[in-house]
Parts: sequence; structure tokens; C-alpha cells
Amino acid sequence: MDDVRTDPALVAFCPLLLLAFDLGPRTADPTPIDPTPITPPAPPVTGPPVPRFHHVIALCVLALLTLGVVMVNSADMAIAPVRGNAPPPPAVTPASILLSKSTIYMGLALLAMLVASLFPVRHFASVAVQAAAGGSRRLGFRSLPFSPSGPGGLGSLVPAHFLLFAGAGVLLVLLTLVYAPIIGREVNGSRRWIGLPIPGLRDALSVQPSELAKWFLIPLLAFYCTALGGLVRRFWLGLVPALACVGLIAGMVIVEDLGTGALIAAVACFLLVAGGARLWQFMLFVPVGVAAIVAAILTSPYRVKRIMAFLDPYADPEKTGYHMIQSMLAVHNGSGFGRGLGHGLQKFGYLPEDRTDFLFAVLCEELGVAGAALVVALLSGILLASLAIARREENPLLKLLTLGVAATVGLQAIINMAVVTGLGPTKGIALPLVSSGGTGWILTAFFLGLVIAASRTQPAFDEQPGSVRAAEA
Repeated sequence: MDDVRTDPALVAFCPLLLLAFDLGPRTADPTPIDPTPITPPAPPVTGPPVPRFHHVIALCVLALLTLGVVMVNSADMAIAPVRGNAPPPPAVTPASILLSKSTIYMGLALLAMLVASLFPVRHFASVAVQAAAGGSRRLGFRSLPFSPSGPGGLGSLVPAHFLLFAGAGVLLVLLTLVYAPIIGREVNGSRRWIGLPIPGLRDALSVQPSELAKWFLIPLLAFYCTALGGLVRRFWLGLVPALACVGLIAGMVIVEDLGTGALIAAVACFLLVAGGARLWQFMLFVPVGVAAIVAAILTSPYRVKRIMAFLDPYADPEKTGYHMIQSMLAVHNGSGFGRGLGHGLQKFGYLPEDRTDFLFAVLCEELGVAGAALVVALLSGILLASLAIARREENPLLKLLTLGVAATVGLQAIINMAVVTGLGPTKGIALPLVSSGGTGWILTAFFLGLVIAASRTQPAFDEQPGSVRAAEA
């Protein structure tokens, strides 16, 4: 066997290699090695991003108000007289639109929505529920044979009924002010307005009390149902007091405005059912409600004529059926894409109330089915987003408030479109956020702002009851 010769340099370098790669002799490790394999940490449990439904509502409101301003100014267009020395009507220009009264109302409506969206509505809703839970003691009812035990306890009857009757009384007083000799105003034979007689402002400071009743009855009933809780299912303790107040308010409105009064009653009944009242109990009052509506129609000759015109508008096309015929003609002339913005014909003295209740007919004539579909899509966006917010809402008061606002906007829009297209008798109900009206725009935007505030302060996905993270906690 040949001798193995080793390079002296390699022998000198081997200890360095052993040290570098830790290949040298080992000593006993005092710490035993855990044979359990190391598993990587689980990824954080999160749900899908929280949908921002209030962004949809805000954008739809902005779009509807913008479209309303444009269409109101388009409906204000007039033609110059052929004969006579009368000055020509003012032209509709971008500057005139920006400086118009409808633009000012739009700004006020957006401001109202912004203020309402920043309102701490969740805090006040929690305080209201807590106040209802212990309100009887703070109001001094210590000797009553029941004690407060949270929402739904017998102790919540006193504050709930007290606030319901007080709020209904205030709304009834506002509704009677339309008959006051100084501030009450009569327009087209109906007393629906109150205004402050300030020289130079004319109707700038006028308001419809029926609009106030329509909107402020929603939080009133929402608090009532939340405070009573399960007691709203009681016939005499829960349903009858609420229906009595609703009947008085709606009846007072029906005297001058049947459509708005019926809208108020329908939304109120919807809220009571959503708040827990039994549906079969409402059936007991259906004959009373139907009899009241029939009496309101039969005791008013012009309402009877509207019903006859709805059944057959061409029986008297120059009088009772004139309004409906002109409205349907405007819708028909619009066809697919309309005559063009500002090129409608029915607004030039043919279609009555073209700026307010029948502005949708002008829109259909100038923008066609495409414009009508745009309005329907925007209103549907508000309605669907509000329903989604109500579905995620855990606070019962805010849930009922959101449902009431959505029901009011949706039902009012359906009634207006049905009237304009000849599917219902003529009623004085405006298209929300589109038809001209400062009070309607501001109040509608304000209550939609409260819905935005409720959505903006809703907890995130992993804080919602029933979520994965909440279940693990």
C-alpha cells in the first residue's frame, strides 16, 4: 500500500473548517430539544371589508338634487308673447341656474345632510333607550305598582306614552297653524303652508307642517316601539295608544292633503309592525281606515272628480281629465331618449304643476325612458342601501329609524310615479329630492343624513355579534 502524503497546508486549514461549520466534537446540551414540529402562526381572522352603504346614499342624494335643480329650471322656461309689449322671459343659462332658488335649496339640503351625518345619533339612541328603561323613576312615578326593568318592562310605559302623547300634541299644534289668520297660507284652494310675514322675503320662510309631521313621526314611533319592547304587542297598552296618535295626525293632514295623510298612516303602520306589533291586530282597524278614506273622498267634490278622471280621463278631457291626459302625453312624447333637455313642449302652459308634483312627466318628455330609468336607479340605490344598513344595525331604535326613512322615500316615490304615469289618481305628492320644494328637500336630506350617521358609526365586521372574531372572543 502506497504512503498517503498529506499536504501540510490542508492539515493546518482543517481545524478552521471544523470551527466554521460547527463540525467539531459536541458536548451534552443541558436543554432537551422539543420534538414537536413548529407550526406557523395562523393568519388573522378577518371578514370581508365593511360595505360603505352610506357612501351610496350620499352620492345618490347628490345626483338626485343636481338633476332636480336642472329639471326645475328647465320647467321654468317660458316663451315670449307673440303680441304685446311685455318683456321677454329671462333666459335659462348656467349662471341663472347657479343663482336660482332651487340651487339655494339644494345647498341647504346638502348642508342639512352633512350636519345630520355628523350627529352622534348612536349615543343619543343609547341614551334614549336607557332613559326609557328608568324614566318612570326620574319622572317621579315612584308609587306606581311597577318598577322599570329595561326596555319592554312595565316601567317603560310611562316615559314612552308621555313622549308619544307630547310629540303628537306638538305635531297637531303645528298642523292647526295653517288655519291661523296671519301665518296660514292658502295655495290652490288648500291650506297647507305657514309662513312668516317678513317684507321682501315673500315665501322664502314658508314651510309645510304636513312635511314636519311626516318626518318627525318616524323617530317618535321608533322610540315608542323601542321603549316598550315586547309590550308593543299588547293591544291596549301598546298598539291602541300609537294608532290613536297616528289617526289624529293623519286625519288632520287628510283634511287638506289626502295623499300625504295616507302616506303618513301607511309608514306608521309599517313601523309599528316592524317594531313588534301583531299584524292581525291591524286587521281590526282596516274597516275604520277604509271608512275614513272613503268619507274623506265623498265629502270633497274635487276628490270625487279625481277618482272619476282616473277611471276614465277621456270622459271629460278638457276639465277633470285634462291634468292626467297632459301628464301621460308628456311621458309618451319622451319615447326612448326624450326630446332633449329643455326641448319639452308640455311645460309651456299645457301641464299644470310641472315644477312640483308633475316634474317627473317633464323629465320623461325631455330625457325619455333613459332619464326615468336613471331616477328609478338612484332612488332604488337609496332604498337598497338603507335596507342594508338596517339589516346590519343592532340598535333597535336606529334600525326602526332607518326602516321608516326608507319606507317614506320609497312609498312616496312610488305614489308620485304612479300618478304621473296614470296608474293612480292625481295626488299632491312630490318626487323625493327631485320635485321643487325647499321643505321637502331639506327634511328628506336631513333624515337620510341620520341614516348615514347610523351607518358611519356601525361597528366593523369583527365587532359584529355572530362574526368569526366575535365568536372566538
